[in-house]
Amino acid sequence: MTRRTTLLPLITSLFILYVVWGSTYFAIRIGVESWPPMMMAGLRFLTAGVILFILVRVQGQPLPDWRSTVNAAIVGILLLVIGNGLVTIAEQQNVPSGLAAVMVATVPLFAMCFSRLFGISTRWIEWVGIAVGLVGIVLLNSGGHLAGNPWGALMILLAAISWAFGSVWGSRIALPKGAMAGAIEMITAGVVLLLLSSVSGEHLVAMPDLRGFLALGYLTLFGSIIAINAYMYLIRNVTPAVATSYAYVNPVVAVLLGTSFGDEMLSQREWLALAIIIAAVVLVTLGKTLFPAKTAIKQVS
Repeated sequence: MTRRTTLLPLITSLFILYVVWGSTYFAIRIGVESWPPMMMAGLRFLTAGVILFILVRVQGQPLPDWRSTVNAAIVGILLLVIGNGLVTIAEQQNVPSGLAAVMVATVPLFAMCFSRLFGISTRWIEWVGIAVGLVGIVLLNSGGHLAGNPWGALMILLAAISWAFGSVWGSRIALPKGAMAGAIEMITAGVVLLLLSSVSGEHLVAMPDLRGFLALGYLTLFGSIIAINAYMYLIRNVTPAVATSYAYVNPVVAVLLGTSFGDEMLSQREWLALAIIIAAVVLVTLGKTLFPAKTAIKQVS
């Protein structure tokens, strides 16, 4: 009974990350058909952040100190404003949701490179993964949809780099405890994205249709509040390799949804690039699991 009680939340959390986070790319694609991209992303994160903040306060969690609050706000900008925000804009500019997910799957590869800045040793198999991943990125950008949309490809690449750096740096600084960190990150991101939306002149041409509101609601509830809490559960209870395994499952889910329900078409070259990038992420994950390296973490002020 104890084993079942422990196993159930683990399986549920993995399912949420694999399927829900993989499906958010398709939901974003639907949402930006009737919402301006930064406005939609801002509403998503601000709403989710406020709801999560209220929930943790009702549960009795105290307000965090000023330093950890500022750290969480910076992480929110790196991950959600630059990371997710650029992906949302790219999908609004007709980058297929499946290809966006494939590019974002390179996050663990960039994260490994940034880890070197903090004195974390790496193994040969991880650098093999980096090399394989670069081949996949070049192949993906040399033909098809991304070759015809270089700005979209660049935005998603910058999004992946920002998410990777924010993840590595955020794991080595003081942050608020539990779900409070996610709440502050999302509130900060929501405010910044809505400000950027206003400054850039985004506005609603017409009231979003039902699909647009459903997409926004799905991204807010499932893609933000539920998925982030599932991820937080995993990083506290399983190995990092298991917790981050969503990185090479999400692209498969996103591509299947985009091609099955979104009339998105991938060329043979893009399918091959998808397989190569996923293989690269698997190599990096196996490198961390099978060949653990000694760490010498530098102090971050």
